[in-house]
Amino acid sequence: MSEDRKMLEPMATVVSVVLRVVVGLLTVGVVFQVARGGWADGNVCIVDDSAGSSVAPPGFPAEKGAAVESVPRYCGGETDTSLHLLDQLTTLPTVLLLISSLFLLNRLFQGAARDGIHTGLTASRLRVLGWWLLLGGLIAEIIESNAKAAVLASLAKSEELTAGSWLAMFTPPYLIVLTGLGLLTFARITSAGAALREDLEGVV
Repeated sequence: MSEDRKMLEPMATVVSVVLRVVVGLLTVGVVFQVARGGWADGNVCIVDDSAGSSVAPPGFPAEKGAAVESVPRYCGGETDTSLHLLDQLTTLPTVLLLISSLFLLNRLFQGAARDGIHTGLTASRLRVLGWWLLLGGLIAEIIESNAKAAVLASLAKSEELTAGSWLAMFTPPYLIVLTGLGLLTFARITSAGAALREDLEGVV
């Protein structure tokens, strides 16, 4: 197994360190927010990327041949707790997906170093991580885009929470989906390699 462990470096160590740093920073952030009086402080702001104006905002002159467009950014200073919770949902799912994916990746490396790379267990862990990224990335983006649309509907009189406003905020997570599909492919390759290895060991 020592050779398998060497093959996983330095990525295994980097993932382990990054996971600990991210969890530590998140813990410090939570403690800081609780110490300063909770989460319902500060402004709630949202940018309506689906809207724009050709009227140039003052103070932003453009070079000859260039144009400046205005994109509305709504901010609410005195907002209730529910709006602050919606604002947290515009980023929290991605943060949770990042931490949980790092945990699964760290578990994958530790298991591969212990049990071997070309094993059924490693293939199974790869498959779990692939499905987690594939489905988790889509679910996180759906939650965040709905939360953004809800925040915008609360701050802008001209906006309502509709399917159209949600779609305007939705950004397909192409990279996460492709990474998940790639991991599922490598899981099948690893599983086939593990089966072939078992057959060869049985012949020997």
